[in-house]
Amino acid sequence: MAYAPPAPRRATAPRLRDVVALLKPVTWFPPMWAYMCGVVSSGVPLGDRWPAFVAGMLLAGPLVCGTSQAINDWYDRHVDAINEPDRPIPSGRIPGSWGFRIAALGTLVSLAVAALIAPVVLAATLLGLLLAWAYSAPFPRLKASGLWGPATTGFCYEGLTWFTGATVMLGTLPEPRILALLLLYSLGAHGIMTLNDFKAIEGDRQTGIRSLPATLGPERAARLACLVMALPQLAVVVLLVGWGLPVHGALVGAGLLAQLAFMRTLLADPRGRAPWYNGTGVLTYVLGMLVAAFGVGSLA
Repeated sequence: MAYAPPAPRRATAPRLRDVVALLKPVTWFPPMWAYMCGVVSSGVPLGDRWPAFVAGMLLAGPLVCGTSQAINDWYDRHVDAINEPDRPIPSGRIPGSWGFRIAALGTLVSLAVAALIAPVVLAATLLGLLLAWAYSAPFPRLKASGLWGPATTGFCYEGLTWFTGATVMLGTLPEPRILALLLLYSLGAHGIMTLNDFKAIEGDRQTGIRSLPATLGPERAARLACLVMALPQLAVVVLLVGWGLPVHGALVGAGLLAQLAFMRTLLADPRGRAPWYNGTGVLTYVLGMLVAAFGVGSLA
């Protein structure tokens, strides 16, 4: 199906509500949650670090994540015209080049806020923003790969924001146990991001985006996503027990068992049940993240 652009519209400034819709507040939760996990895993009480904590929370959610959504929607406006034509840019509610302008402004503001927090936070933010542009821009367009696309988003949403939260509290690089957890949960998030691609199968196939659901089909992609989500959590359980945290390990393990039950339902109808799994299995996954963070934080 050929892409038919919306009718031309005078490129006036968009309305605030349409800008907010472009930034997708509902997507801010995962990175803000991972940031909170980083704070908890540091084991450092907030004390007088409240300003840095709040600034980091805003950085993880509205700024960096919101900017990444604007970047993605700008470069995906042709795909969205097929999959979701009511989105702000293909519908014309964000007219002209305003989508790109908002993405560029968000990038600059995010870097400025990160610089005010700490140099290492600025470095992590810069890396996250570079990956956000590389994910969506025509080159290298990492999202076109079913391997690198979910890996990039999983790493940015879970790993970098967890790292930022821990760094804000510690004032230095996190210890190896924290790094091990954030890397494992970033890896598992690859499966979550693969499930998120189920809603765009038709558009991906028509526009050459080789997401796993588009290339492998929903059934095989769902089985792979489940495996990728489960194995890192199993490794987290082993690590927690090995670090002398059997209760935390048991709680994460119980969450994994619940997810395995949810996965059976998902695999019976991957395409229809993917949104349902996001409200059940993914919720259990992120709760396990917080449990693991509390465990490591208690060792500080």
